[in-house]
Amino acid sequence: MGIWKIEETEEFFKGNVPQHRDVTHPHKRLQHLAGRFLLQFLFPDFPYGLIQIADTRKPFLPGEEYHFSISHCGDFAAAIVSRNSRVGIDIEIPAEKIIRVQDKFLSAAEKEIFLPEPEPAGYTVPTILWSSKEAVFKWYGDGEVDFKKHIRLEKNHKNPGVLHCTFSKTNQQLVIHFQQFNQLVLSWIIN
Repeated sequence: MGIWKIEETEEFFKGNVPQHRDVTHPHKRLQHLAGRFLLQFLFPDFPYGLIQIADTRKPFLPGEEYHFSISHCGDFAAAIVSRNSRVGIDIEIPAEKIIRVQDKFLSAAEKEIFLPEPEPAGYTVPTILWSSKEAVFKWYGDGEVDFKKHIRLEKNHKNPGVLHCTFSKTNQQLVIHFQQFNQLVLSWIIN
């Protein structure tokens, strides 16, 4: 797993990794390339040429030689790679908009557990919850996931950097790790 603060030019990344799809917005293209660069940084023999894009827009390798997930926001890219386990990763910058949309991804029970009172100075907890559900969505990779209905988060009282999750589409119990640093929230899952 790795996080990259994007300070390089597009030419730097293009000189090191292929661009797999046409991305017209310059900053999005830079994020896309930085995510691909991280795959190479983590596994130098990563087979870029074999990457395909599923109907759900998830990049994957046929035959699953590697399982991988990429995320980006602002000037950061994150990636996670495994030879053995499915993975999902998400990186977010806490922002006010997460409060406006929380009813779309949090159940009443989750709000009662995690947000019994409105957060007075920030958006960190709702962002952690959103990011955790995004990581599960990317881990699953087959689309058609209702974040509120299919992904149920539960607190882990023994480890404050871990959430438990019931993923009802596959009837699995999952463990999601998260960390907050430098005004970023990072969530990941390996299963």
